[in-house]
Amino acid sequence: MIIYSIIVFAAAMVLVWLLMPRLLPRLRQMKFGQTIYALGPKHQQKQGTPNMGGILIGGMTVLTSCVGMVYLCAAHRLPFFSFDQPYHGLMFIAVGSMLIGFADDYIKDVKKRHDGLSPKQKLALQLVVGILFSLYCRRLVGTFILLPFTDRALDLGVFYVPVMTVLVMFMTNSANLQDGLDGLLSTVTVIGMLAFGIFCYCTNVKAGLSAMTKDALLTGCVALAGAAVGFLRFNHYPAQIFMGDTGSMFIGGMMVGVGMLSRCALPMLLFCLTSVCSSLSVMIQVGYFKLTHGKRLFKMSPIHHHFELCGMKEPEIVRMYAVTTLISSALAVLIMLGFIW
Repeated sequence: MIIYSIIVFAAAMVLVWLLMPRLLPRLRQMKFGQTIYALGPKHQQKQGTPNMGGILIGGMTVLTSCVGMVYLCAAHRLPFFSFDQPYHGLMFIAVGSMLIGFADDYIKDVKKRHDGLSPKQKLALQLVVGILFSLYCRRLVGTFILLPFTDRALDLGVFYVPVMTVLVMFMTNSANLQDGLDGLLSTVTVIGMLAFGIFCYCTNVKAGLSAMTKDALLTGCVALAGAAVGFLRFNHYPAQIFMGDTGSMFIGGMMVGVGMLSRCALPMLLFCLTSVCSSLSVMIQVGYFKLTHGKRLFKMSPIHHHFELCGMKEPEIVRMYAVTTLISSALAVLIMLGFIW
């Protein structure tokens, strides 16, 4: 499986490398350019930078992981086209989230409507996707979730679907909020998904995962990590292209999909710690603003913009987030595998 994982990772990475130079001029031609608004850090030099690069991240992740899963199913004589194949559920939540992001990007960047999808429209679509995926996970892996720092699981019972639906909405929006600096979300995605892939590879039947589920999750993790590495070639500072809501919501969907299908909804928060902090900083900022009648705790939220307004350069913030993600992800792997084994 190690050689297989390396091949899937490399295939996704190389395909993004090869196809991005062809996609960039097409995006410029179709005027899929980012619109920068003067509400915070001065990013006006990024005005018109091609957006929706997430199409390639999502597309190559789906392509390479699909080919990999077809190979594994054939090798192990397992059905690929089956409702009980967890790979299809993982792709449903990832692609479903990506389509919501694509609609938002299209309205903002092509139709030039600043607000894109309204908050109610976006939340309604995320709610539908979240409920359907939660019902699927409930049937496939049950209502138990693994508890960090223990070898036990918590049965959410009838609360599983509503709690997991909220988690889907929270994580997809968290990834979306973190995509605010050149290379930021791409970098933490590579680290977080590789760590999650290591966990899926090393976990055993004590965690309640079938071999098919482990293979599907590992394949999805390494494919997304490879695609993100390929995208970083063009997205690092100064970025030639942005992933847009299309890419960030695909990544958020993949993260929460792997977390729920592996029964690691709580440990997942460590793999995605910086994305979680992005959402929490917005929630804290809004709450503090209302309680103090107009005062702000941070100079700007999400918190990476606070660091930027404090004088940190974009590459410095990306490096800080990368180190933080590496530490939190390693901690998550050690904690979970230590108690499972």
